Amino acid sequence: MPKLPLSPVPEQESDVGGPWPGSSSSLDGSQSESGSSSPDSAVGGKASPWYVAEPQEGESCCAEKAENDLEEGECEEETKEDIESEEEWDTDLETEDSKKVCNPTGKAKYLEICQTCGVTPVSYFIRHMKDSELSLMHHGLGPKGARAVALSLASNTSVAKLNLSDNCLNGDGTAAVAEMLKENCYISDIDLSENRLGMKGVKALSAVLQENATLMTLKLSGNELNDQAAKYLAGALLTNNKLESLDLSHNAFGESAGEVLGAAIAENAGMKELNLSWNCFRGQGAVAVAKGLGANIFLRVLDLSFNGFGNKGAAALGEALKLNNVLEELNIGNNRISLEGALCLAVGLKENKTLRCLSVARNPIQSEGCIRILKSIQANPGAVLEVLDFSEIVLKQDFTGLCDAVQETFPGLRIKRDGIRPS
Repeated sequence: MPKLPLSPVPEQESDVGGPWPGSSSSLDGSQSESGSSSPDSAVGGKASPWYVAEPQEGESCCAEKAENDLEEGECEEETKEDIESEEEWDTDLETEDSKKVCNPTGKAKYLEICQTCGVTPVSYFIRHMKDSELSLMHHGLGPKGARAVALSLASNTSVAKLNLSDNCLNGDGTAAVAEMLKENCYISDIDLSENRLGMKGVKALSAVLQENATLMTLKLSGNELNDQAAKYLAGALLTNNKLESLDLSHNAFGESAGEVLGAAIAENAGMKELNLSWNCFRGQGAVAVAKGLGANIFLRVLDLSFNGFGNKGAAALGEALKLNNVLEELNIGNNRISLEGALCLAVGLKENKTLRCLSVARNPIQSEGCIRILKSIQANPGAVLEVLDFSEIVLKQDFTGLCDAVQETFPGLRIKRDGIRPS
Protein backbone atom coordinates (compact mmCIF):
# COMPACT_ATOMS: atom_id res chain seq x y z
CA MET A 1 0.00 0.00 0.00
CA PRO A 2 1.51 3.49 -0.82
CA LYS A 3 2.69 5.54 2.13
CA LEU A 4 0.57 8.46 3.23
CA PRO A 5 2.12 11.96 2.59
CA LEU A 6 3.66 13.78 5.52
CA SER A 7 1.56 16.48 7.12
CA PRO A 8 2.87 20.06 6.57
CA VAL A 9 4.66 21.57 9.56
CA PRO A 10 3.91 25.22 10.50
CA GLU A 11 6.71 27.71 10.87
CA GLN A 12 8.28 27.82 14.30
CA GLU A 13 8.04 31.24 15.98
CA SER A 14 9.28 32.61 19.27
CA ASP A 15 7.11 34.20 21.91
CA VAL A 16 8.47 37.69 20.99
CA GLY A 17 7.28 37.32 17.40
CA GLY A 18 10.71 36.86 15.83
CA PRO A 19 11.59 33.87 13.80
CA TRP A 20 14.00 31.25 15.06
CA PRO A 21 17.54 32.24 14.09
CA GLY A 22 18.64 30.29 11.03
CA SER A 23 15.16 28.80 10.44
CA SER A 24 13.22 28.91 7.18
CA SER A 25 9.55 28.90 6.32
CA SER A 26 9.63 25.16 5.58
CA LEU A 27 11.56 22.70 7.68
CA ASP A 28 13.87 20.16 6.09
CA GLY A 29 12.69 16.74 7.17
CA SER A 30 15.79 15.01 5.87
CA GLN A 31 17.96 15.69 8.91
CA SER A 32 18.93 12.76 11.03
CA GLU A 33 18.08 12.21 14.66
CA SER A 34 21.73 12.67 15.66
CA GLY A 35 21.50 16.45 14.83
CA SER A 36 18.74 17.15 17.40
CA SER A 37 19.45 18.86 20.76
CA SER A 38 17.64 19.30 24.04
CA PRO A 39 15.09 22.20 24.06
CA ASP A 40 16.63 23.87 27.11
CA SER A 41 20.22 23.69 25.94
CA ALA A 42 22.32 26.15 23.88
CA VAL A 43 26.02 26.86 23.27
CA GLY A 44 27.97 26.16 26.44
CA GLY A 45 25.04 24.18 27.90
CA LYS A 46 23.14 27.32 29.17
CA ALA A 47 19.81 28.70 27.99
CA SER A 48 19.80 31.98 26.00
CA PRO A 49 18.17 34.84 27.91
CA TRP A 50 16.36 36.48 24.90
CA TYR A 51 14.05 33.66 23.75
CA VAL A 52 11.81 30.89 24.97
CA ALA A 53 13.40 27.51 24.19
CA GLU A 54 11.64 25.66 21.38
CA PRO A 55 12.50 22.47 19.51
CA GLN A 56 15.15 22.80 16.92
CA GLU A 57 14.22 22.17 13.37
CA GLY A 58 16.04 18.81 13.22
CA GLU A 59 14.32 17.53 16.33
CA SER A 60 10.87 18.67 15.22
CA CYS A 61 11.26 17.11 11.80
CA CYS A 62 12.51 13.82 13.19
CA ALA A 63 9.73 13.67 15.77
CA GLU A 64 7.11 14.35 13.15
CA LYS A 65 8.72 11.83 10.81
CA ALA A 66 8.72 9.16 13.52
CA GLU A 67 5.08 9.91 14.33
CA ASN A 68 4.12 9.75 10.68
CA ASP A 69 6.09 6.54 10.14
CA LEU A 70 4.34 5.02 13.15
CA GLU A 71 0.96 6.02 11.76
CA GLU A 72 1.90 4.60 8.36
CA GLY A 73 3.09 1.34 9.95
CA GLU A 74 -0.15 1.03 11.91
CA CYS A 75 -2.17 1.68 8.75
CA GLU A 76 -0.20 -0.95 6.85
CA GLU A 77 -0.62 -3.49 9.66
CA GLU A 78 -4.34 -2.78 9.94
CA THR A 79 -4.73 -3.08 6.18
CA LYS A 80 -2.91 -6.42 6.12
CA GLU A 81 -5.00 -7.71 9.02
CA ASP A 82 -8.19 -6.59 7.25
CA ILE A 83 -7.15 -8.31 4.04
CA GLU A 84 -6.19 -11.48 5.85
CA SER A 85 -9.43 -11.50 7.85
CA GLU A 86 -11.43 -10.90 4.67
CA GLU A 87 -9.62 -13.73 2.94
CA GLU A 88 -10.24 -16.03 5.89
CA TRP A 89 -13.90 -15.04 5.98
CA ASP A 90 -14.28 -15.72 2.26
CA THR A 91 -12.64 -19.14 2.72
CA ASP A 92 -15.05 -20.00 5.53
CA LEU A 93 -18.00 -19.04 3.39
CA GLU A 94 -16.72 -21.13 0.52
CA THR A 95 -16.26 -24.11 2.86
CA GLU A 96 -19.78 -23.77 4.19
CA ASP A 97 -21.18 -23.50 0.67
CA SER A 98 -19.26 -26.56 -0.41
CA LYS A 99 -20.56 -28.49 2.58
CA LYS A 100 -24.11 -27.54 1.67
CA VAL A 101 -23.62 -28.58 -1.93
CA CYS A 102 -21.80 -31.85 -1.17
CA ASN A 103 -23.52 -33.61 1.72
CA PRO A 104 -22.17 -37.20 1.65
CA THR A 105 -24.21 -38.39 4.64
CA GLY A 106 -27.62 -36.82 3.93
CA LYS A 107 -28.19 -35.71 7.54
CA ALA A 108 -29.76 -32.36 6.69
CA LYS A 109 -31.91 -33.96 4.04
CA TYR A 110 -33.03 -36.66 6.47
CA LEU A 111 -34.17 -34.13 9.08
CA GLU A 112 -36.02 -32.13 6.44
CA ILE A 113 -37.78 -35.22 5.09
CA CYS A 114 -38.75 -36.35 8.59
CA GLN A 115 -40.33 -32.98 9.22
CA THR A 116 -42.19 -33.14 5.90
CA CYS A 117 -43.42 -36.70 6.43
CA GLY A 118 -44.30 -36.11 10.07
CA VAL A 119 -42.08 -38.88 11.45
CA THR A 120 -39.69 -38.78 14.40
CA PRO A 121 -36.02 -38.84 13.33
CA VAL A 122 -34.02 -41.85 14.51
CA SER A 123 -31.15 -40.47 16.57
CA TYR A 124 -29.13 -43.66 16.15
CA PHE A 125 -29.35 -43.26 12.39
CA ILE A 126 -28.14 -39.65 12.58
CA ARG A 127 -25.17 -40.62 14.75
CA HIS A 128 -24.09 -43.52 12.55
CA MET A 129 -24.70 -42.21 9.03
CA LYS A 130 -20.95 -42.18 8.38
CA ASP A 131 -20.39 -45.80 9.44
CA SER A 132 -19.56 -48.36 6.79
CA GLU A 133 -21.89 -50.86 8.53
CA LEU A 134 -25.25 -49.46 9.62
CA SER A 135 -27.74 -51.60 11.55
CA LEU A 136 -31.29 -50.29 12.07
CA MET A 137 -32.91 -53.61 12.89
CA HIS A 138 -35.88 -53.61 15.31
CA HIS A 139 -36.35 -49.80 15.11
CA GLY A 140 -39.99 -49.91 14.02
CA LEU A 141 -39.46 -47.55 11.10
CA GLY A 142 -42.62 -48.38 9.22
CA PRO A 143 -43.20 -47.35 5.58
CA LYS A 144 -42.84 -43.58 6.22
CA GLY A 145 -39.75 -43.94 8.39
CA ALA A 146 -38.19 -46.26 5.83
CA ARG A 147 -38.90 -43.73 3.09
CA ALA A 148 -37.14 -40.98 5.06
CA VAL A 149 -34.11 -43.20 5.62
CA ALA A 150 -34.04 -44.31 1.99
CA LEU A 151 -34.21 -40.78 0.58
CA SER A 152 -31.37 -39.62 2.82
CA LEU A 153 -29.22 -42.61 1.82
CA ALA A 154 -29.65 -42.04 -1.90
CA SER A 155 -26.58 -39.77 -1.94
CA ASN A 156 -24.73 -41.37 1.01
CA THR A 157 -21.19 -42.49 0.21
CA SER A 158 -20.24 -44.06 3.55
CA VAL A 159 -22.66 -46.92 4.22
CA ALA A 160 -21.72 -50.17 2.48
CA LYS A 161 -23.66 -52.66 4.64
CA LEU A 162 -27.24 -51.85 5.66
CA ASN A 163 -29.48 -53.88 7.99
CA LEU A 164 -33.18 -52.95 7.98
CA SER A 165 -34.58 -56.26 9.22
CA ASP A 166 -37.76 -56.34 11.34
CA ASN A 167 -38.96 -52.80 10.67
CA CYS A 168 -42.46 -53.37 9.23
CA LEU A 169 -41.46 -51.87 5.90
CA ASN A 170 -44.31 -53.55 4.00
CA GLY A 171 -44.65 -52.90 0.27
CA ASP A 172 -44.38 -49.09 0.34
CA GLY A 173 -41.27 -48.99 2.52
CA THR A 174 -39.58 -51.69 0.47
CA ALA A 175 -40.38 -49.84 -2.74
CA ALA A 176 -38.72 -46.71 -1.30
CA VAL A 177 -35.61 -48.73 -0.42
CA ALA A 178 -35.58 -50.18 -3.94
CA GLU A 179 -35.67 -46.68 -5.44
CA MET A 180 -32.74 -45.72 -3.22
CA LEU A 181 -30.73 -48.68 -4.52
CA LYS A 182 -31.17 -47.35 -8.04
CA GLU A 183 -29.35 -44.14 -7.07
CA ASN A 184 -26.89 -45.39 -4.44
CA CYS A 185 -23.85 -47.17 -5.87
CA TYR A 186 -22.06 -47.80 -2.55
CA ILE A 187 -24.33 -50.21 -0.65
CA SER A 188 -23.26 -53.77 -1.45
CA ASP A 189 -24.96 -55.67 1.39
CA ILE A 190 -28.57 -55.18 2.53
CA ASP A 191 -30.78 -57.15 4.93
CA LEU A 192 -34.56 -56.79 4.51
CA SER A 193 -35.58 -59.87 6.49
CA GLU A 194 -38.88 -60.03 8.39
CA ASN A 195 -40.53 -57.00 6.81
CA ARG A 196 -43.60 -58.47 5.06
CA LEU A 197 -42.50 -57.14 1.70
CA GLY A 198 -45.65 -58.16 -0.15
CA MET A 199 -45.93 -58.36 -3.90
CA LYS A 200 -45.30 -54.64 -4.28
CA GLY A 201 -41.99 -54.90 -2.46
CA VAL A 202 -40.93 -58.03 -4.34
CA LYS A 203 -41.71 -56.43 -7.71
CA ALA A 204 -39.71 -53.32 -6.79
CA LEU A 205 -36.70 -55.32 -5.61
CA SER A 206 -36.81 -57.63 -8.62
CA ALA A 207 -36.80 -54.59 -10.91
CA VAL A 208 -33.84 -52.99 -9.16
CA LEU A 209 -31.86 -56.26 -9.26
CA GLN A 210 -31.97 -56.03 -13.03
CA GLU A 211 -30.35 -52.56 -12.93
CA ASN A 212 -28.17 -52.44 -9.82
CA ALA A 213 -24.57 -53.56 -10.40
CA THR A 214 -23.28 -52.92 -6.87
CA LEU A 215 -25.42 -55.11 -4.62
CA MET A 216 -23.66 -58.38 -3.79
CA THR A 217 -25.59 -59.68 -0.75
CA LEU A 218 -29.38 -59.65 -0.32
CA LYS A 219 -31.31 -61.17 2.60
CA LEU A 220 -35.06 -61.65 2.29
CA SER A 221 -35.59 -64.23 5.02
CA GLY A 222 -38.92 -64.48 6.86
CA ASN A 223 -41.05 -62.39 4.50
CA GLU A 224 -43.81 -64.92 3.76
CA LEU A 225 -42.85 -64.98 0.08
CA ASN A 226 -44.95 -67.41 -1.97
CA ASP A 227 -44.87 -69.04 -5.40
CA GLN A 228 -46.05 -65.89 -7.14
CA ALA A 229 -43.21 -63.87 -5.64
CA ALA A 230 -40.75 -66.55 -6.80
CA LYS A 231 -41.60 -65.75 -10.43
CA TYR A 232 -40.37 -62.16 -10.10
CA LEU A 233 -37.24 -63.17 -8.21
CA ALA A 234 -36.45 -65.85 -10.79
CA GLY A 235 -36.67 -63.25 -13.55
CA ALA A 236 -34.16 -61.07 -11.69
CA LEU A 237 -31.74 -63.99 -11.17
CA LEU A 238 -31.77 -64.71 -14.90
CA THR A 239 -30.38 -61.24 -15.70
CA ASN A 240 -28.38 -60.27 -12.61
CA ASN A 241 -24.83 -61.62 -12.56
CA LYS A 242 -23.44 -59.40 -9.78
CA LEU A 243 -25.39 -60.74 -6.79
CA GLU A 244 -23.20 -63.29 -4.99
CA SER A 245 -25.28 -64.18 -1.91
CA LEU A 246 -29.07 -64.55 -1.63
CA ASP A 247 -31.03 -65.61 1.46
CA LEU A 248 -34.61 -66.76 0.81
CA SER A 249 -34.97 -68.89 3.92
CA HIS A 250 -38.05 -69.03 6.19
CA ASN A 251 -40.56 -68.23 3.44
CA ALA A 252 -43.49 -70.09 1.85
CA PHE A 253 -42.04 -71.27 -1.46
CA GLY A 254 -43.71 -74.44 -2.71
CA GLU A 255 -43.47 -76.83 -5.60
CA SER A 256 -44.08 -74.34 -8.42
CA ALA A 257 -41.61 -71.92 -6.84
CA GLY A 258 -38.98 -74.68 -6.95
CA GLU A 259 -39.56 -75.14 -10.65
CA VAL A 260 -39.03 -71.48 -11.59
CA LEU A 261 -36.18 -70.93 -9.14
CA GLY A 262 -34.47 -74.16 -10.27
CA ALA A 263 -34.43 -72.93 -13.86
CA ALA A 264 -33.03 -69.57 -12.73
CA ILE A 265 -30.30 -71.27 -10.66
CA ALA A 266 -29.23 -73.25 -13.71
CA GLU A 267 -28.80 -70.07 -15.79
CA ASN A 268 -27.40 -67.73 -13.15
CA ALA A 269 -23.76 -66.84 -13.75
CA GLY A 270 -22.68 -65.06 -10.60
CA MET A 271 -24.23 -66.36 -7.40
CA LYS A 272 -21.91 -68.17 -4.99
CA GLU A 273 -24.14 -68.68 -1.93
CA LEU A 274 -27.85 -69.52 -1.82
CA ASN A 275 -30.01 -70.23 1.24
CA LEU A 276 -33.37 -71.92 0.54
CA SER A 277 -33.82 -73.52 3.96
CA TRP A 278 -37.13 -73.60 5.84
CA ASN A 279 -39.40 -73.60 2.78
CA CYS A 280 -41.73 -76.18 1.20
CA PHE A 281 -39.71 -77.46 -1.76
CA ARG A 282 -40.89 -80.97 -2.58
CA GLY A 283 -41.86 -83.19 -5.50
CA GLN A 284 -41.06 -81.74 -8.90
CA GLY A 285 -40.04 -78.46 -7.31
CA ALA A 286 -37.30 -80.19 -5.33
CA VAL A 287 -36.17 -82.08 -8.44
CA ALA A 288 -35.98 -78.81 -10.41
CA VAL A 289 -33.82 -77.16 -7.73
CA ALA A 290 -31.48 -80.17 -7.76
CA LYS A 291 -31.21 -80.06 -11.55
CA GLY A 292 -30.44 -76.36 -11.39
CA LEU A 293 -27.59 -77.17 -9.01
CA GLY A 294 -26.20 -79.71 -11.45
CA ALA A 295 -26.11 -77.14 -14.26
CA ASN A 296 -24.74 -74.24 -12.22
CA ILE A 297 -20.98 -73.64 -12.42
CA PHE A 298 -20.65 -70.79 -9.89
CA LEU A 299 -22.54 -71.84 -6.74
CA ARG A 300 -20.27 -72.71 -3.80
CA VAL A 301 -22.67 -72.93 -0.82
CA LEU A 302 -26.25 -74.28 -0.90
CA ASP A 303 -28.53 -74.70 2.11
CA LEU A 304 -31.64 -76.84 1.46
CA SER A 305 -32.28 -77.91 5.02
CA PHE A 306 -35.79 -78.13 6.52
CA ASN A 307 -37.64 -78.75 3.26
CA GLY A 308 -39.41 -81.83 1.88
CA PHE A 309 -37.01 -83.14 -0.75
CA GLY A 310 -37.70 -86.77 0.10
CA ASN A 311 -36.21 -89.62 -1.87
CA LYS A 312 -36.99 -88.15 -5.29
CA GLY A 313 -35.23 -84.93 -4.44
CA ALA A 314 -32.31 -86.89 -2.95
CA ALA A 315 -31.99 -88.92 -6.16
CA ALA A 316 -31.84 -85.71 -8.20
CA LEU A 317 -29.20 -84.33 -5.82
CA GLY A 318 -27.14 -87.48 -6.26
CA GLU A 319 -27.15 -86.95 -10.03
CA ALA A 320 -26.27 -83.27 -9.54
CA LEU A 321 -23.24 -84.19 -7.40
CA LYS A 322 -21.93 -86.26 -10.29
CA LEU A 323 -22.06 -83.30 -12.67
CA ASN A 324 -21.30 -80.35 -10.42
CA ASN A 325 -17.61 -79.60 -9.95
CA VAL A 326 -17.75 -76.34 -7.98
CA LEU A 327 -20.09 -76.86 -4.99
CA GLU A 328 -18.23 -76.96 -1.65
CA GLU A 329 -20.96 -76.93 1.02
CA LEU A 330 -24.33 -78.70 0.91
CA ASN A 331 -26.87 -78.91 3.73
CA ILE A 332 -29.83 -81.27 3.18
CA GLY A 333 -30.63 -81.90 6.82
CA ASN A 334 -34.23 -82.62 7.85
CA ASN A 335 -35.60 -83.37 4.36
CA ARG A 336 -37.47 -86.64 4.94
CA ILE A 337 -34.76 -88.61 3.17
CA SER A 338 -34.83 -92.31 4.00
CA LEU A 339 -32.45 -95.19 3.22
CA GLU A 340 -33.47 -95.20 -0.45
CA GLY A 341 -32.50 -91.54 -0.84
CA ALA A 342 -29.24 -92.09 1.05
CA LEU A 343 -28.21 -94.76 -1.48
CA CYS A 344 -28.76 -92.27 -4.32
CA LEU A 345 -26.66 -89.65 -2.53
CA ALA A 346 -23.91 -92.22 -2.06
CA VAL A 347 -23.75 -92.78 -5.82
CA GLY A 348 -23.07 -89.09 -6.41
CA LEU A 349 -20.53 -88.81 -3.59
CA LYS A 350 -18.53 -91.65 -5.11
CA GLU A 351 -17.63 -89.37 -8.05
CA ASN A 352 -17.70 -85.86 -6.57
CA LYS A 353 -14.32 -84.15 -6.10
CA THR A 354 -15.20 -80.68 -4.78
CA LEU A 355 -17.63 -81.09 -1.86
CA ARG A 356 -15.97 -80.25 1.47
CA CYS A 357 -18.92 -80.09 3.85
CA LEU A 358 -22.05 -82.28 3.75
CA SER A 359 -24.86 -82.39 6.29
CA VAL A 360 -27.56 -85.08 6.19
CA ALA A 361 -28.49 -84.62 9.85
CA ARG A 362 -32.01 -85.39 11.16
CA ASN A 363 -32.97 -87.61 8.21
CA PRO A 364 -34.33 -91.14 8.69
CA ILE A 365 -31.55 -92.74 6.64
CA GLN A 366 -30.76 -95.14 9.49
CA SER A 367 -27.36 -96.58 10.28
CA GLU A 368 -27.28 -98.44 6.95
CA GLY A 369 -27.63 -95.21 5.00
CA CYS A 370 -24.72 -93.65 6.89
CA ILE A 371 -22.58 -96.71 6.22
CA ARG A 372 -23.34 -96.55 2.48
CA ILE A 373 -22.34 -92.90 2.36
CA LEU A 374 -19.09 -93.61 4.20
CA LYS A 375 -18.22 -96.49 1.85
CA SER A 376 -18.78 -94.29 -1.22
CA ILE A 377 -16.41 -91.67 0.20
CA GLN A 378 -13.85 -94.36 1.01
CA ALA A 379 -14.02 -95.59 -2.59
CA ASN A 380 -13.49 -92.10 -4.04
CA PRO A 381 -9.75 -91.31 -4.23
CA GLY A 382 -10.51 -87.71 -5.25
CA ALA A 383 -12.83 -86.96 -2.31
CA VAL A 384 -12.00 -83.79 -0.38
CA LEU A 385 -14.67 -83.95 2.34
CA GLU A 386 -13.67 -82.25 5.59
CA VAL A 387 -16.97 -82.28 7.53
CA LEU A 388 -19.67 -84.97 7.43
CA ASP A 389 -22.67 -84.43 9.70
CA PHE A 390 -24.75 -87.43 10.85
CA SER A 391 -26.22 -85.66 13.89
CA GLU A 392 -29.47 -87.01 15.40
CA ILE A 393 -29.35 -90.23 13.40
CA VAL A 394 -29.50 -93.53 15.24
CA LEU A 395 -26.29 -95.46 14.53
CA LYS A 396 -25.33 -99.07 15.31
CA GLN A 397 -22.12 -100.49 16.66
CA ASP A 398 -20.81 -101.63 13.27
CA PHE A 399 -20.69 -97.99 12.15
CA THR A 400 -17.81 -97.26 14.53
CA GLY A 401 -15.28 -99.59 12.88
CA LEU A 402 -16.00 -98.25 9.38
CA CYS A 403 -15.83 -94.69 10.65
CA ASP A 404 -12.34 -95.27 12.07
CA ALA A 405 -11.18 -96.87 8.81
CA VAL A 406 -12.43 -93.97 6.70
CA GLN A 407 -10.72 -91.44 8.97
CA GLU A 408 -7.44 -93.31 8.57
CA THR A 409 -7.77 -92.88 4.81
CA PHE A 410 -8.87 -89.23 5.17
CA PRO A 411 -7.23 -87.92 8.36
CA GLY A 412 -8.65 -84.42 7.77
CA LEU A 413 -12.26 -85.65 7.77
CA ARG A 414 -14.35 -84.78 10.84
CA ILE A 415 -17.49 -86.87 11.32
CA LYS A 416 -20.24 -85.51 13.56
CA ARG A 417 -22.34 -88.21 15.22
CA ASP A 418 -24.41 -88.83 18.33
CA GLY A 419 -24.31 -91.83 20.65
CA ILE A 420 -23.94 -95.33 19.24
CA ARG A 421 -26.74 -97.82 19.92
CA PRO A 422 -25.49 -101.36 20.58
CA SER A 423 -26.29 -103.88 17.85
